[in-house]
Amino acid sequence: MSLGTVLLIILILMLVGVIPTWPHSQTWGYAPSVSLGVVVLVVLVLVLLGRL
Repeated sequence: MSLGTVLLIILILMLVGVIPTWPHSQTWGYAPSVSLGVVVLVVLVLVLLGRL
């Protein structure tokens, strides 16, 4: 597996962990989810373009 794939998997797992429906993250709001979602999209585009 390449570095980009591993990074993408880790970011997706982090994105699932900050969803506001989990008890530990209910008071955080949507900011962490949106931020990590944007990072996941950027990394996904870079992996698909072969730049990572």
